[in-house]
Amino acid sequence: MNTTLHRYAFYVLLGLLIWLPIPLGSNRPWAWGVMEVVIFSLSLCCAYLRKDHAWMGLRAYRLPICLWLAFLVFAVMQVMPLPASVVHILSPVSYETQLIYGVEQFHLSLDVGQSYVSLLKGLSYFCLLIVVLVLVDTEKRLRLILLTLLASGAIQALYGTLEVLSGSTFSVVFSLPVTDIATGSFVYKNHFANFLILCLSAGIGLMVATLQSNQGGSPRDIMRSILSTLLGSKALIRISLAIMVIALVMSRSRMGNTAFFAAMTLIGILALVIIKNRSRSLSILIISMFVIDVLIVSAWFGLDKVQERLEATSLAQEGRDEVVLDALPMLQDFPIFGSGGGSFYSSFPSYKEANIHYFYDHAHNDYLQMAIEYGVPATLFLGLLVCWCFAKSVRAMRKRRPSIFKGTAFACCMAMLGMAIHMTVDFPLQAPANACYFVVFLALSLAINQLKITTGKKRRTKKVAT
Repeated sequence: MNTTLHRYAFYVLLGLLIWLPIPLGSNRPWAWGVMEVVIFSLSLCCAYLRKDHAWMGLRAYRLPICLWLAFLVFAVMQVMPLPASVVHILSPVSYETQLIYGVEQFHLSLDVGQSYVSLLKGLSYFCLLIVVLVLVDTEKRLRLILLTLLASGAIQALYGTLEVLSGSTFSVVFSLPVTDIATGSFVYKNHFANFLILCLSAGIGLMVATLQSNQGGSPRDIMRSILSTLLGSKALIRISLAIMVIALVMSRSRMGNTAFFAAMTLIGILALVIIKNRSRSLSILIISMFVIDVLIVSAWFGLDKVQERLEATSLAQEGRDEVVLDALPMLQDFPIFGSGGGSFYSSFPSYKEANIHYFYDHAHNDYLQMAIEYGVPATLFLGLLVCWCFAKSVRAMRKRRPSIFKGTAFACCMAMLGMAIHMTVDFPLQAPANACYFVVFLALSLAINQLKITTGKKRRTKKVAT
């Protein structure tokens, strides 16, 4: 029974990953409510499956789990009713602000309602990490979850490009206005671009996982390797990657395109340096991504327009840098416990200068916004968690022998670096679909260091036993 429940729970997880981007990136209350219900249900299921194990069998992951729990402690403290004297000591500016408005109950958060919403999201992301660590326990499931991420990205990319090329006025999803910019089922083009970066990372990781170890070096072997990489059994993956690159370029996202190509280049170089007995196919794969995607596909679908936008970008004309500068005093006022999760949009208007005419509900810099809302210590806890996961991915890429582990490590490194770059000028983690996919990569980076190698003999033995 437990085996059946384990299998069904994993399929529900895959279904959730396909669903998340469809309702506007799950960036609506009802959509993230559905997400939270499914994730919490899966976490209860995993707790039942591991009820006989200490730490749910996750003792090897206690450091990253504790880092995330430390962050959640800060988030919980923000919504707890506290005596006015305690709030005055812990967050003087928050105390003075609430005193002016004459609140009856004091909190560390300036917007308790939004902080409750953010707390539930953060708790669901933590539970998703646990769910992936519990359910992805074989090489086959590791490959399946990467394929699911790839398929989800390909579906979104195909939908986004066809929507633009068809000349439709309104989208199929929620009848939103359609322009010449691809957004898929997302509202914001940069959320769409970031989502594609994560899915492209999964696809490239799968390509790396299919490469064989270094073999003969005759011209015929090299040509066979090239054709196999581009046109063989990996053709469907390669076609999906090409479609996603087209959609990424058509999103006209400057930092989205920059983050993707920078992450792919840097992690590709890293892989060439640290992977032992690497095949020529790995070098061919990385080079082919540039030659085919940049010089051919992107040239046809608007990379020149993205380049023009990059060249035309002026800090004097951009409002984002002014938002960041005006938001810095908020960090000085709420350095330790933050202004409250989700409170930026309601707190920033009192800090912005008169030259900012637009309404900004996000800081266009996830690092800064997280530090403002949760405080520097809590932000550092999550930063250490991501750095730990990145280091684990690098270790797996260097030391783990199975190609699926190396490919997954490549995907995780690329996803984390791409996200880290994109977060400097935007707010990709504010879209629940993107945040969930990123959490999946964090979980996979930890899992690949603990999964046992399943040999062909073990598979046959297991099959006979069943």
